[in-house]
Amino acid sequence: MAGQQQPGVKLGRVHHVGIVVKDADKAAEYYSSVFGLGPFETEVYEMNETTGFTYRGQPARARVKAAFAQSGPIAIELVEVLEGETPHMEFLREKGEGAQHVAFLVGNLDETLAELAKEGIEPILRYNLLVEQPAGPSSDKTGDAKKRLFEVNEVYLNSNKIGGVVIQLMEVKRRSSA
Repeated sequence: MAGQQQPGVKLGRVHHVGIVVKDADKAAEYYSSVFGLGPFETEVYEMNETTGFTYRGQPARARVKAAFAQSGPIAIELVEVLEGETPHMEFLREKGEGAQHVAFLVGNLDETLAELAKEGIEPILRYNLLVEQPAGPSSDKTGDAKKRLFEVNEVYLNSNKIGGVVIQLMEVKRRSSA
């Protein structure tokens, strides 16, 4: 297209689509039984000062249940807020259940945020978490399976002005094995 402007930020691949629901377990059962998605893995995340959780620029606290299932190269996330105020709760109050965010991987979150700030796009939510994943059987004498440890830094952007969907950015770094 002639005269097309170059993007200010180049995002990585889509990681997942987030769907806000009132009951993650019930929604996971529905998506599994009707559409064959799953299996869903469910986690409860405690978001607070320990995880660097900020909401609208202020330290905050929330508990969120998330059920994930892989669907080809993209995951589906079902999000239920158990406590606290988050963009998910805002969405649920204003629009009801539905697709709320699309998450993209980025190589350097801080650099990406600096570029987006030039466009007036700022984080409305930020937090960090450590995620363990099985790495297969270890070669030690105990037979214990080692785990891979990842640090995940995430932000939700004030990007839903056009299209109504929040953009989530994720930087994932490999840490030492657990």
